Amino acid sequence: MQASFIKTGANRLFDSICLWVLPAGLFLLLSALFLFPDRSHLHKVYYALFSIPTLLALCVRPSEFRLLREPLVALFVVFAGLALISLGWSDSEDSVGSLIKPPLHTFMLFAGMTLLLRYRQEALQPVLLAGALVALLTTLPPLLDFLRHYTPEARLIGSGALDNPLLSSHVFGFFSIYWLVVCMSSKDPRVLALSGCALGLMCLVILATGSRTPLMAMTLAAIWLAVLRQDRRAALLLAALVVAAIVGLLAIPSLLERGSSYRFEIWQAALEQVAQQPWLGHGYDAHLAIDPGQGIVFREPHSFPIGTLYYVGVLGFLPWLGMLLVGIYSGWRYRGQPLFVLASTLLVYGIAAGLTEGGGILPRPKEHWFLLWIPLALIAALNIARRDGRLPTPAMQDLSPAHAGQLQANAVVIEQDGLGPKVLRLVDGSFLKLFRRRAWYTSGRFNPYAARFAHNSQQLATMGFVTPKIIGLYRFADASTAVHYQPLPGQTLRQAMEQSESPEQRQALTLRFGNYLARLHEQGVYFRSLHLGNVLVHEGGFALIDLADMRIMPSALSLNLRQRNLRHMQRYEQDRTWLFEENAAQLLQGYAEQASMKALARIQRSIGAPAGA
Repeated sequence: MQASFIKTGANRLFDSICLWVLPAGLFLLLSALFLFPDRSHLHKVYYALFSIPTLLALCVRPSEFRLLREPLVALFVVFAGLALISLGWSDSEDSVGSLIKPPLHTFMLFAGMTLLLRYRQEALQPVLLAGALVALLTTLPPLLDFLRHYTPEARLIGSGALDNPLLSSHVFGFFSIYWLVVCMSSKDPRVLALSGCALGLMCLVILATGSRTPLMAMTLAAIWLAVLRQDRRAALLLAALVVAAIVGLLAIPSLLERGSSYRFEIWQAALEQVAQQPWLGHGYDAHLAIDPGQGIVFREPHSFPIGTLYYVGVLGFLPWLGMLLVGIYSGWRYRGQPLFVLASTLLVYGIAAGLTEGGGILPRPKEHWFLLWIPLALIAALNIARRDGRLPTPAMQDLSPAHAGQLQANAVVIEQDGLGPKVLRLVDGSFLKLFRRRAWYTSGRFNPYAARFAHNSQQLATMGFVTPKIIGLYRFADASTAVHYQPLPGQTLRQAMEQSESPEQRQALTLRFGNYLARLHEQGVYFRSLHLGNVLVHEGGFALIDLADMRIMPSALSLNLRQRNLRHMQRYEQDRTWLFEENAAQLLQGYAEQASMKALARIQRSIGAPAGA
């Protein structure tokens, strides 16, 4: 009993972390610099709501360490390991204990992002949008104040903990890329208008910082995005870049001037020191002081690649470079997936910006995380989710009215409501399930129901359940979506019950269904629309219909969710009579074959069956 209690408590802790704590932690990681007055607050909220919860989740469920099989994560572990080994010859004044923490917190970013994508993937896009909106809305007052009191030498910094125009511009560029990707992918005119205005404002903010590095980085990222998409919008984006470059050079000729940053002198001096210990480097967090001859001492080489070479040498540079290459390759290979497009475009932006900024290889959470670590962690998590079958495959395909008409020609309506057809049987026997256009502010915009259907079908298949084969996912010109799939042969369990020739046949069906229901619950499947009309009798087993209305939890369902699941079935008089009155003993017997005694007792009380049933 005690072991069961501990296991249940561990499962509830793991579920809470993955479903609620990590999304909140990621949101604050993205927005804390704008919301709090000091970077220390960013560190605290990241540690409390992301890093430490991720560590707890890994301790509760050590099997999640299989994320180390992902090449990108393995390369990071090698890179961080070499950095820690280099402490043996580093002249850092900080203690070893304090220097071990940043690599661990960075690893927790990879692990936490993986858990989030694996178990609460639908929360990612709303969290990214919320972070982008916070960045936009909190930056508007400083921008208006800057424009109102503008002077030629002034540089916008931003709100909250942002205290440096260059570092601020990197974060602004991160969210500018987000809005650019939304502009390139949105089909809704209202969303397109909103994201276009947001992109324009963020670009204006970057110009107000007076920093040219993010402009160069954004240009390269936009080119990468156009190469990934290769459509009409991509051509328009490239044309817009050319026009913006011409207008910018005519309006601000100083954009081509070198400025007074001393970067060439800093790089030259840093490379001279790299040449002293090229293979092993000077050691993680080694002392670095560069005076370019102007009496100003710089503590960073102002370049991530040069910084990596300085601290960990060629030996450490190779896994660092490997992470970037794997990230870029993943973005190109899976360019059909919108999240891969976003993540790889952010990475290209970060790589380009990091060529002329930064240098600390493993910093605590700050602006530099937006350049490399957040995009890399997102790509690693996406790679793992894809291999686990947790990303919809195939990706959503846009259909023109002509192609949609060809697909649905001579189709038979299987299901419809007052607004029109819902399920069509096409001429080849496959099914097309239609999902109507949703309001732009609802979750259906971030996670279309057609994609949910495909996603749930793939996940159930990986868990050993029978599911229909997904053929395609489509988005129509009116923003409605559809999933195209090969239906499973069989009849619904309600039809099978109605056609049963004897009570014994119903008892046998109920016994098998009780076993199937327990399997669903034990593997964390919460099918909200559970009733006998949505369960298919297929080749001696069962399968589910209407897979969009489902959640798959990280652990076995809680007792409350199991009880709530049965309440839905009890609303149907015929189902209630067959399952919970005439054949309750068989239902409980089948359920007991898969579930614990505690879960069985709760189900027993839920259906009002006697203790000996």
